[in-house]
Amino acid sequence: MLEWITLALVVIAIFVLAFLAKMIVIIKPYEEGIYIFMGTFKRVLKPGLNIVSPVFREVIIVDERVQTLDVPRQEVITKDNSPTNVDAVIYIKVIDPKKAVFQVQNYKVATVLLAQTYLRAVIGDMELDEVLSNRHAINMRLRDELDKATDPWGVKVESVEIKEVDPVGPVKKAMEEQTAAERERRAAILRADGKRRSAILEAEGEKRSAILKAEGTKQAKILEAEGNKTATILRAQGEAQKLRILSLGAAPLDHKALTVLSLDALKAMADGKSTKIIFPFEISRLVEGAAEYLGASTKVPDRPANTIEQLERIVGKMDEVLGEIPDEKKIKEELKKLEEEEKKVDEEERKELEAINRSVKPA
Repeated sequence: MLEWITLALVVIAIFVLAFLAKMIVIIKPYEEGIYIFMGTFKRVLKPGLNIVSPVFREVIIVDERVQTLDVPRQEVITKDNSPTNVDAVIYIKVIDPKKAVFQVQNYKVATVLLAQTYLRAVIGDMELDEVLSNRHAINMRLRDELDKATDPWGVKVESVEIKEVDPVGPVKKAMEEQTAAERERRAAILRADGKRRSAILEAEGEKRSAILKAEGTKQAKILEAEGNKTATILRAQGEAQKLRILSLGAAPLDHKALTVLSLDALKAMADGKSTKIIFPFEISRLVEGAAEYLGASTKVPDRPANTIEQLERIVGKMDEVLGEIPDEKKIKEELKKLEEEEKKVDEEERKELEAINRSVKPA
């Protein structure tokens, strides 16, 4: 009998413990519970230990963390009739557990189906190029529209991201051909631009070369002319100086001295190796003067020598006739000036060549 009583007490204790366990509900920190008793909403259970009725009750746990929902891949027709496969991912968060439970049957499935509908509508209103280049705008538009639609459900759409936009086979092939043609067009433009730049640089180089060659020829001719001019002036001044010395030296000579000098000149001509000797028409006068000098004729009267003042009255002032005679110092200064000008020209040509080399280098 005692054994039966003990067994009954044990069974009653187990039932009591099970009853008490049914009364305790533990909610995790990132969850909230919806407490329903006999079909009536009672309250929202907060994280921690909660006491509820062990019978005739239901507790629905709602996760309040950000949840990731995958939008299945689907084919969408764009505004320019280009079939395209699109899929996306949605990030949502429950902000009102009561609405998420009572306002929609399954907020996850409802959000995914709504996202598919909006995705077809948004992409169908855009051309394929816009879809490929404006993903951020599509994401923002989908997020705003989905968030507005799910707000009555107590669900907030945090973000929407397009994972992949994949045109179907023929469209993708046409895009690849278009891309290849565009790249070929750009390559042709670059090649043409390179040839144009090369031709311009080559023409510029030839132009600069011709200019430099002409400048060099010009400078050479100028220097040669300057040299010829200086040499001619110096030779003329030397001849003038020679004549000046001769005129000054011959001024005191009389007629007899001149006759002796003329005979010496004839002797020098006869001593030459030439087989032909040309005598001037006045040689008779020379012979007559020589005869008179030897005493074969009448006596030749003495001829007074010309003075310097008489010569200047006849031919002009010596300084005016001969001009300025450059001394050695002035000639050196002129030569130094020409050398400096030549160095300056060489320096300018070097700078121009360096500028051309810099312009020819590729950018």
